[in-house]
Amino acid sequence: MGLTTRIVIAMGAGIALGLLFNTLNMSGFPGAGVNEAINIYLTEGLFDIVGRIFIASLKLMVVPLVLVSLISGACALSEGSRIGPLAGKTILLYMLTTAIAITLALCLALLFQPGVGVSEAAAQATAAFQPKEPPPLSEVLVNIFPTNPVAAMAEGNMLQIIVFALLMGYAISRCGEPGQRIAAFFNDLNSVVLRMVGVLMVFAPYGVFALLAKTFADLGLGGLVQLGKYFLVVLGALLLHALGVYSLLLKLLSGLNPLELLKKMRSTMVFAFSTASSAATIPVTLSTVEKRLGVDNKVAAFTIPLGATINMDGTAIMQGVATVFIAQFFGVEIGLMGYLTVILTATLASIGTAGVPGVGLIMLGMVLQQVGLPLEGIAMIIGVDRLLDMVRTAVNITGDAVVSSVVAKSEGALDEETFYDANYDSVSISDSHNTIGAH
Repeated sequence: MGLTTRIVIAMGAGIALGLLFNTLNMSGFPGAGVNEAINIYLTEGLFDIVGRIFIASLKLMVVPLVLVSLISGACALSEGSRIGPLAGKTILLYMLTTAIAITLALCLALLFQPGVGVSEAAAQATAAFQPKEPPPLSEVLVNIFPTNPVAAMAEGNMLQIIVFALLMGYAISRCGEPGQRIAAFFNDLNSVVLRMVGVLMVFAPYGVFALLAKTFADLGLGGLVQLGKYFLVVLGALLLHALGVYSLLLKLLSGLNPLELLKKMRSTMVFAFSTASSAATIPVTLSTVEKRLGVDNKVAAFTIPLGATINMDGTAIMQGVATVFIAQFFGVEIGLMGYLTVILTATLASIGTAGVPGVGLIMLGMVLQQVGLPLEGIAMIIGVDRLLDMVRTAVNITGDAVVSSVVAKSEGALDEETFYDANYDSVSISDSHNTIGAH
């Protein structure tokens, strides 16, 4: 059985078991003692521990993988002086898709009006929620550039790591023979790091099962009732963007078949859904884009870590719908200029806030602040945000793959034979000599 199939089975089993536990808790059957034991020993015990260990082990690999892979790719790019055009095209495409995402979200939210008629009960958490004051946009943009690369790696600040890795890769490519020796070292180290990721991926189905079982045992589906309209509008916008906008962009800008990309990304999307973390999914996304879509490492090593950091299409969609929802709930009319401000702020903030914990809420706080809406409105959507966050992550990594494929095609760094190869079964995590997963 391939890794993809095992992950999908684990995801389905985890969701089913989580919903069962949540239903038992709500109904009181088979008894308070049994339900308490399930919560203590399974939901908050075994599942929580296994899930957290799995996420921690993935995050363990993110910094070394991004640093080493990006330095290797930057060395190869710098030799051909392609790093400037590559970076420009990638950032422009990510900003374009984010602007389209939030525009789509605003249009759907204004059409369906999710905030009209919402009861006060839906906002009862507002008093207990204390929103953090978002930092100024100028400060976040300045913080992209590292003052201490070691501190950036220790804190997992991906944008600062990317800037440092690009600079180091460029310098290595300009150092002649010493640079060639260092480049060879990083290429070998890259193979070792990928192999480590491959070892961890063997345990992916167990981690996915534990994560989803705990998530759905805690949340259930009850919270969707009061905010059902908001949830459905956000979900609809996410699916429309992932299946429609990305497909159209891929076809128009590269001529590639969107269905091939979606088929080959499905297991990675499932993985991203279960972890709800673009950063934790970087190793899987990078391997899928290289091994199954045929994107050259020198391009993928730049576009995927950057995308996981600044590509906030899913979050932008949430912000667009949430802004309209909160404005309608509080009866505030922000007008055309207000909506244009939302589009501009969210697009720019998607670049700068990526290294900040709780990036989605930080960005939403910035947007609400810019158009004069109360930050307390964030509390109304928190109940369903975890489930939407899982879908947002799957959308984001699909966007990373689309942009990577478009940029690689324009750079002549896409192997179309691999892109259209139908002989695949699972997520491929491999080093230069070994492959984990069925092919």
